[in-house]
Amino acid sequence: MTLFVKIALIAVAVLLAGMFTLSILSGAPVDVGLQGNRLAPCPETPNCVSSMDGDESKIVPPIVFHGSPERHFEILRTAVESMPRTRVLQASDRYLHVEFTTPFFRFKDDVEFLIDRGAGWIHIRSASRVGHSDFGVNRKRVEAIRQRYKEELQASIRKRQGAGDPNGSALGDG
Repeated sequence: MTLFVKIALIAVAVLLAGMFTLSILSGAPVDVGLQGNRLAPCPETPNCVSSMDGDESKIVPPIVFHGSPERHFEILRTAVESMPRTRVLQASDRYLHVEFTTPFFRFKDDVEFLIDRGAGWIHIRSASRVGHSDFGVNRKRVEAIRQRYKEELQASIRKRQGAGDPNGSALGDG
């Protein structure tokens, strides 16, 4: 085995050990939860996106709904819980905090939702607990949640209409 190969193997082993250590150390979440009637702001690092952030690089649109806020929040929770490696940490009638675990290194990320009944919006924030950059993982996760929510919404509408509820479409089109 050449010296170059040995050095490369050692570098990979050190990198993997470091990543594994980070995943273990990504314990309890910080900077999550409601601050008044808002989700916590994103940190300075680029590993967070939010529909309530003032930084354009971190903004994602809220989920828009029409109809019953309670029903839409229930549909959202069903959609999120159907996604792999999720665990609900806190839930109320207006706030939901979910922990997502990444597949390989088992990093823990926090996703939060806050319903704004008057506006017909569900605000969303997705943030990594450790590290600096997330390589776009949080933004992609938000879009995956949005897509899953739309699928659950359509399934709910079809189910209600199939049950003879003429107002099944009153849930709105999401």
